[in-house]
Amino acid sequence: MELLFALTVLAGLYMAWNIGANDAANSMATSYGSKALTLKQVILVGSIMEFCGAFFFGHRVTHTIAKGIVPIGLLDQHLVVVGALSALLSAGLFITVSTYFQLPVSTSHSIVAAVLGFGLATVSQGKLNIDQINWGVMSKIVLSWIISPIFGALLAFAIFSIIRLALFDRFDLDAIERVFRYLQVGTACYVAFAHGSNDVANATGPIAAALGYWGQETPVWVLLIGGLGISIGFATWGYKVIETVGEKITELTPTRGFSAEFATATTVLLASYFGMPISTTHTLVGSVIGVGLAGGLASVNLKMVKRIVASWLLTVTVACVLSIAIYTILVIFI
Repeated sequence: MELLFALTVLAGLYMAWNIGANDAANSMATSYGSKALTLKQVILVGSIMEFCGAFFFGHRVTHTIAKGIVPIGLLDQHLVVVGALSALLSAGLFITVSTYFQLPVSTSHSIVAAVLGFGLATVSQGKLNIDQINWGVMSKIVLSWIISPIFGALLAFAIFSIIRLALFDRFDLDAIERVFRYLQVGTACYVAFAHGSNDVANATGPIAAALGYWGQETPVWVLLIGGLGISIGFATWGYKVIETVGEKITELTPTRGFSAEFATATTVLLASYFGMPISTTHTLVGSVIGVGLAGGLASVNLKMVKRIVASWLLTVTVACVLSIAIYTILVIFI
């Protein structure tokens, strides 16, 4: 059992690394795309703020991932550990492949689908009934996935439109962009902190469940592992997705980047406060699209948007099926 615990913690660290490499990269990509920060500056600032958000504000969503979907209190602890390990491995493997192909997928979708896959696998074993899965919580999570990018897009569209109407006709455009280049550093920190607070649960939730902390406060060391893993992933492999979101969806200026980041961070931080594991990826991409639409549909790279959306649709199915497969194999051999 001790070996299973150790493997689960390592799998959680691997998942956190993937979150940093793929999802955390989203949070700072607009600052890179608008040239407000260099790639090295993005990595330094992003790593610090991601860690702070994860460590100081990551406990709320951790509880939702740990016990909100599958009623793990009704299962043998051995099965819970195997399920947590399966969920972390399946979600992590899918995100690694996606990052390699520079696709900004949702780590929240991945881990939620993987945890659901674990739950469905226990149902097939006769350990749970299908109606014991918390479908009410699942429906709220899925609804938040739909609402968050729409809300982000509308908020970003509104912010940029206000900036354009209030400032562009009254002041020199180059001067405005220079000012917002500095302001965007602040919003970059804001969105990185918000992302860490929400998405660290994608790694720490299953660890908390496996170690039996799902009914109490998440230990500091679990959040520490999540925060460090995200920062390391961001610093080592985050540049791949940064380039996709920052440069390939729409042209980003400091005013556009500021609008997209402020809208994303506000949406994500609100979700973290209410304990909802929303997709930072969806929210940011929605916000970037919203800013792009403020300049007209022609300014949005629809081909890249379609490619990103297609990868989102694959996420839930692949992560769920892979989790069921890994769980089934582990139960047989462990």
